[in-house]
Amino acid sequence: GPAARAELRVRVRLPGGQVTEESLQADSGADCVSLELRAADGALVTLTADFRQEVKIFRALILGELERGQSQFQALCFVTRLHRNEIIPSESMAKLRQKNPRTVRQAEEVRGLEHLSMDVAVNFSKAAQLSSHIHNVCAEAKEAIYTREEDVKFWLEKGVDGSMFEVLPQSSDLPDLQRCRLCPDRWKPCICSYSLSIEWYPCMLKYCKSRDAGGKVSSYKCGIRSCQKGYTFDYYVPQKQLCLWDEET
Repeated sequence: GPAARAELRVRVRLPGGQVTEESLQADSGADCVSLELRAADGALVTLTADFRQEVKIFRALILGELERGQSQFQALCFVTRLHRNEIIPSESMAKLRQKNPRTVRQAEEVRGLEHLSMDVAVNFSKAAQLSSHIHNVCAEAKEAIYTREEDVKFWLEKGVDGSMFEVLPQSSDLPDLQRCRLCPDRWKPCICSYSLSIEWYPCMLKYCKSRDAGGKVSSYKCGIRSCQKGYTFDYYVPQKQLCLWDEET
């Protein structure tokens, strides 16, 4: 059908009980979907799914602690392969209608936490051919765009230019590379960990059956199933100062 765009706002309950508003946008012409929500700690989390390029982009804008000499916010981008059936298609998302905007929603299904080791840096100035959305979404995170070697292999097979990827130092290269939360020195390199959660997203279409007068059964799309999913990303930072949320509290 013709390209459709839609924007929805959904109220969702965070694990701590507070309610946040999430915005969902779909553009079936560009074949992409994006969701944005403010996490309990104030971080602004965005997920963009680019179905055409099989790429998903997570961005976090993390509020800095000014009293600890941090800047106003820090931006991170994590780019991973988008698999089929992770999220409903853009054309289905563009058809969703805003029902009961005051309702506070909770996802019907909690999908398992995914732990991803982001061992490759992505060059912002070359990343447009991986996905045109990286340019807009990751503009504040130019120096902090990460992906995984296994995803890079998949994209290289699709013909993406490999010069935008740079493998980051691993523990095997630097034997004393610690997790940032265990590293006592603020200026030493370490492995940073960042966790985020997409609290509510349409993950599957629901189908209902109908029977016509002749008794023939057919199925039709009759709604969506909503999911919640958490992600933890591990990645190399040249100094612990860039990872101050990841401390033992």
